[in-house]
Amino acid sequence: MVRAFYISVMARTIITLLALLVGGNGFAQDAARYQALVKEAYSLYEKKEYKASAGRYSAAFEELGWKGQANDRYNAACSWALAGQPDSAFFNLYRIAEKMDYSNLPHITTDSDLNSLHNDARWEPLIALVRANKERLEANLDKPLVALLDSIHAEDQGMRRRIDEVETKYGRESKQMQAHWQRIHEKDSMNLIVVERILNERGWLGEDVVGRSGNSTLFLVIQHADLATQEKYLPMMRDAVKKGNARGSDLALLEDRILMRNGKRQLYGSQIGRDPDSGEYYLSPIEDPDNMDRRRAEMGMQPLADYLMNWDMKWDVEAYKKELPALEERIRARKW
Repeated sequence: MVRAFYISVMARTIITLLALLVGGNGFAQDAARYQALVKEAYSLYEKKEYKASAGRYSAAFEELGWKGQANDRYNAACSWALAGQPDSAFFNLYRIAEKMDYSNLPHITTDSDLNSLHNDARWEPLIALVRANKERLEANLDKPLVALLDSIHAEDQGMRRRIDEVETKYGRESKQMQAHWQRIHEKDSMNLIVVERILNERGWLGEDVVGRSGNSTLFLVIQHADLATQEKYLPMMRDAVKKGNARGSDLALLEDRILMRNGKRQLYGSQIGRDPDSGEYYLSPIEDPDNMDRRRAEMGMQPLADYLMNWDMKWDVEAYKKELPALEERIRARKW
């Protein structure tokens, strides 16, 4: 499934612009209900209530005259597929492939949510459509480099998408889970060699050279690297954001991870921790909580409350400030 918090800001911006163009309060209200239903749908997906999630997505599309954003259509397809409803899943996937130029071939072909569709006669024609979209949209890109980065992206994300599956089957502390993480780290090291060569020789390449997926891959590999490597390329990524060759939201994640690894508070609230005993998630310590959403907005990120919904957490800034000293003490004592 597409991680909704990466692209929901864009969806919200598009809907807001449409409301302004139409100029009617009715459309704005429909758009607000659409967003609320999409959030609820994604929350239900996270709880593995797939049929209910799919129904909420359909309700959201109905609010806008059966229109919807491509990422929401894709997420709806994932929920329908996991609910054992392939007809509805394919309806949404074909809609974004035929009418919205969906072209993320590395993602759709490795997304385990859609595994149940692979043996259906409609799968290969769908993939052919996505591939054709990709080739058309990337006609002026550096195709050999795009192909290389696509391969790295599939490896990076494919193995990580199996984490929940392995953990659910064998347990968080099992030998199988440890072995899976070992394979991830080994692959990360190999991918880093390739990406470092690209960055050192050609700099941080933008979407105009390697496409959206390729540009995202550069970030993902550095994000998953060791601290020294992250700090080495942080200035390059900052410069890339200024030039429009990298996304501010990606930079925020890298900034936060580096701060956390250096024992400091994060700035953008992107890093979520997990209690090893209870398995419950928590928001890792943040600096200046009162101005969090202002900083996030400057980086093109959605409000923190919306982001935290992906882990069924609620954002109460006053409560968080009161709990923060105790949270940091537990972390220092390594109880979490």
